[in-house]
Amino acid sequence: MRSGVVFVHNNFPAQFRDLAQTLLARGVPCAAIAAHTAPGLPGVRQVTYRLGRGTTPGILPLAVRAEADMLRARAAYKAGRALQEQGFDPAVVIGHPGWGETLYLDEVWPQARRVLFAEFFYHGRGVDIGFDPEFGEPSEEAILQGKTKNATMALALTDADAIVSPTPFQASLLPSVFAPRVRIFHEGVDVQAIRPGPAEPFVLPDGRVIPPGAPVITHINNNMEPMRGLHIFARALPALMKAVPDAQVIVIGQESKRGYGGAAPDDKTWKQVCFEGLELDETRLHFLGRVPHPQMLAALRLSTAHVYYSYPFVLSWSLSEAMASGCYVIGSDTPPLRDAIQDGVNGRLLPFFDPQALSEALIDACRHPEASGGMRAAARATALQMFDREKGRAAWIDLLRGLGVEIP
Repeated sequence: MRSGVVFVHNNFPAQFRDLAQTLLARGVPCAAIAAHTAPGLPGVRQVTYRLGRGTTPGILPLAVRAEADMLRARAAYKAGRALQEQGFDPAVVIGHPGWGETLYLDEVWPQARRVLFAEFFYHGRGVDIGFDPEFGEPSEEAILQGKTKNATMALALTDADAIVSPTPFQASLLPSVFAPRVRIFHEGVDVQAIRPGPAEPFVLPDGRVIPPGAPVITHINNNMEPMRGLHIFARALPALMKAVPDAQVIVIGQESKRGYGGAAPDDKTWKQVCFEGLELDETRLHFLGRVPHPQMLAALRLSTAHVYYSYPFVLSWSLSEAMASGCYVIGSDTPPLRDAIQDGVNGRLLPFFDPQALSEALIDACRHPEASGGMRAAARATALQMFDREKGRAAWIDLLRGLGVEIP
């Protein structure tokens, strides 16, 4: 008899951590197929794969991504066979189709139902590619490559019994033919643990301390790149620092030469590109790199205003955590943000390409911190409604029960 769930993600557990832990706690057998570098999860039987070779030299450039995905799909298929030989016969296979691994698993378990996580369906135009003209108009090849990233993902989605997408914007990127199978719910964050609280003295790497009550601007940018508005944020800072002499700026994220939006020019990091030539008081600008999660949350509780900008792309977990923390969020008026923020109600939405508007909003936030109280409370309320992990769990469990998984 088929029972249990197989998760498929090259970096498992990734987005499936909480769901897998929840199912395990309820006695549901769980297994995973992942790349050999995946961290795995205690209690989940994990079968890993390695690629036997790279892509074919000299292949049509547009086909490189598709071939790489198919290589992973074939390797994941073999891992699935190994899991099958161990006697694992799942009721449902849950996977991320973005790297190809789910493509052939219906040949391993033809009777299992399939749920795919639709994080981002690429487009050659109209979404992230070509959104920001500052770094060059996309070439014809880049447009075609963007569309071609979907080659194996689209094929995998045709076999899905259900498709889960975390936000309305992300779901809207899918071809309309898939709409009847789409369920929209966010995996969520722990809104009971991540909540507003009293700010505490914040110790910087050099030993200096930012006291509670100081005007503090926070920005979380995982790869420190323009995709998340690093260049616009940087250009807003000189006017802020001049107008508010005691303002402190905390930036969290790793310095990187690449990001979701591609490589920085001239072998530089995106931080170098975005901050070069700006007149800034570096004693008040703190680049922390990647930090432990509790330290990030401490920075959010200290924040006078939190800046989150994004191209039309995946909505970051950092925004949901900032809203759950009751931050005053100043964001970009772009589609991902419109799903979560209503301008003037639970945060601000400003034109993406207007650093002066951002400067003015930050200056106003520092000079009149009490004015954002209503929006902070509304941001927290939105997080409870939209990003509550308990609601995400309940939605997943309801879906899986409907597909035949016995969950106590």
